[in-house]
Amino acid sequence: MKISRTNVFYLQHLLWSLPCIGLLLALPGCVSPIALNRAVGAYDDAITSAASKQLLTNIARAHHHQPIHFTGVSNVAATFDFRFNAGATPALGGLAGQVLMPIFGGSVAENPTISIVPIEGEEFTKRLLTPFQQSKLTLLLRQRFDIDLLLRLMAQEVRIQHQAQQIAYRNTPSDQPGYEMFRRVVLHLSAIQDQNQLYAEPLTLERTWTIPGGSITAEGFQALEREFVLRYNKQDNSYTLRKQVAGPILITNYNPNTLSSDERARLSDEVEAWSMNDVAFDIRPNHPGGDWPVRGAFRLRSFHAILSFLGRSIGDEPEYHIEKDIRTPPIKGGENPISTMGLIVSDSQPSEADLSIHSHGRYYSVGTVGPLARWNRDAFQMLYLLFQMTITDIPRHGVPSITIAK
Repeated sequence: MKISRTNVFYLQHLLWSLPCIGLLLALPGCVSPIALNRAVGAYDDAITSAASKQLLTNIARAHHHQPIHFTGVSNVAATFDFRFNAGATPALGGLAGQVLMPIFGGSVAENPTISIVPIEGEEFTKRLLTPFQQSKLTLLLRQRFDIDLLLRLMAQEVRIQHQAQQIAYRNTPSDQPGYEMFRRVVLHLSAIQDQNQLYAEPLTLERTWTIPGGSITAEGFQALEREFVLRYNKQDNSYTLRKQVAGPILITNYNPNTLSSDERARLSDEVEAWSMNDVAFDIRPNHPGGDWPVRGAFRLRSFHAILSFLGRSIGDEPEYHIEKDIRTPPIKGGENPISTMGLIVSDSQPSEADLSIHSHGRYYSVGTVGPLARWNRDAFQMLYLLFQMTITDIPRHGVPSITIAK
């Protein structure tokens, strides 16, 4: 068969187009993961920003003595529609009408569906008003947060043991004697933490039980061996069972595991007299910070009380500087901010703030400029974590998903 020059040009252009056509067919598979990654990141940023702004908004509401309210994103579904088309057209000039040139086109459409629901109801309100438990404070301590920041935010008062009685000192600036004592105790613990000599762990206790030897079967004996340390008493034909259990949490300036079993049991009995919303501490002489031996417990507050405290701090009850006790060791970097969280209220939008909201005709933001930027960022991060510990599961309609259609 004879091949003309025109047909040769046509075949050459067709062969040149094949790689482009292959790339076109593979392009949707390449673009889909890119679109998925971009969508997940964008929606995650948007949801986190919305939750953070809600926290600032509720601080502004507390500042103006208005009700606190939250909404949440219960579901995000994003559908991506990828459309590609291809064709051919006669080439311009030369052998026009005889040589075909490929034409490629495409479009991407995104259709997000976001479900927003109010976070309300009796269960959430109870959690909002219920004081935090000691386990949540120690969980944050293990993340290396400063104990002075944690307690200034989470504790409503400190109860100090004075011989046979306890005296409460409130973390409220309007209660000047109470507020100053509270701040000094917190600074004392912070100075010990700076030396890496502060312990905040459950007391390890040894419990014992005695049971008659004739009451244990062979199967029961094997089961007990997996849970307890057994010792047989030949004199009275009985078994003594021993087991180590975790007791209440205690903040100390010494390793509580160095104490005898009897002393740990005595401490546990004393600490268990406090509620689960209290965190006991025992600072002893002859250890770091021992120049001021002090014992007592911090009473934790609810998330609602934390927001109210922050709202009052920029209005009715501003915090003020408190110097550490003369018996307190030096504090690393002299860190002793006046405010638990530096909040700025301005008439114009701050240009250097990480986050700001407009409420009640003014702008509210967290102070993230200057030497206290890290402290304030940590305080807001802690507030966000405490909020996540407070909210219940948001009702979800269907399964959250990001669907790629192509």
